[in-house]
Amino acid sequence: MNGLKITFLGSGSAFYNDVDNFQSNLLLECQGRSLLLDCGTDIRFSMREAGKKLTDVTDVYISHAHADHIGGLECLGFIKKFTPNSAKPNLYASSLIVKDLWDRSLAGGMESMQGELADLSTFFEVHRIRPNSSFVWCGIEFKIVQTIHIMNGFMFVPSFGLMFTVQETFDNGSEIVSRPCTIFFTSDSQHAPNQIMDFYKMADVIFQDCETTPWKSGVHAHYTDLVTLPDEVKRKMWLYHFNQGPLPAAHEEGFKGFVPCRKEFSFSVPDTK
Repeated sequence: MNGLKITFLGSGSAFYNDVDNFQSNLLLECQGRSLLLDCGTDIRFSMREAGKKLTDVTDVYISHAHADHIGGLECLGFIKKFTPNSAKPNLYASSLIVKDLWDRSLAGGMESMQGELADLSTFFEVHRIRPNSSFVWCGIEFKIVQTIHIMNGFMFVPSFGLMFTVQETFDNGSEIVSRPCTIFFTSDSQHAPNQIMDFYKMADVIFQDCETTPWKSGVHAHYTDLVTLPDEVKRKMWLYHFNQGPLPAAHEEGFKGFVPCRKEFSFSVPDTK
């Protein structure tokens, strides 16, 4: 078995602006590889505070094209391209967002280079994930889960969460045992239990987008809605992407709690060699 470490480089909202937290980007480390789950505007700083370097990133997954999830891709792309002997990172994203990711977000700052016109493949090995499909990293199959993020009146703007299964080890009181553990990472999502309840039920651990402002934006699941979920769902649920300021007593209300910045979760995966 190989170790898998999941680190929340940050667990705050897009506009979190204090020294104690960063935007909600995650780092997965396994078998000498490093996979970013999203790459927001403050990724340089959150990586540095976690003792990591962008040059060590081998892979990145993008859930959707908001700045707190893609704002650091330009920095990552340029650093990897112009660092000697640094391999081009793999970039995984839904096929529904890859074109807009370049044309409407990254091209303005990355397309013009000395002597050439660049595209996304200049900086990344691009893997377009078809709807209802998956990608494999370090022997782990990551299934993309489309969630409801924004309806602008004309079109649906999705985000893509992930569901994957690893192994967790625990002490059952008489021995150390290992069992499968299915993780559901929602990415940014409205409160839509009718859409994703089946994923909640299949998961053993849920990392749930959670808004904590006094008002509801309508584009993130709000704590006051999540607290109405069934107890058997809440007890599996860690809350992240929360707002700056005082937080509700989530553990007392049945959740695992709010994810602190730089919290690490340890799992294992079968040896793929």
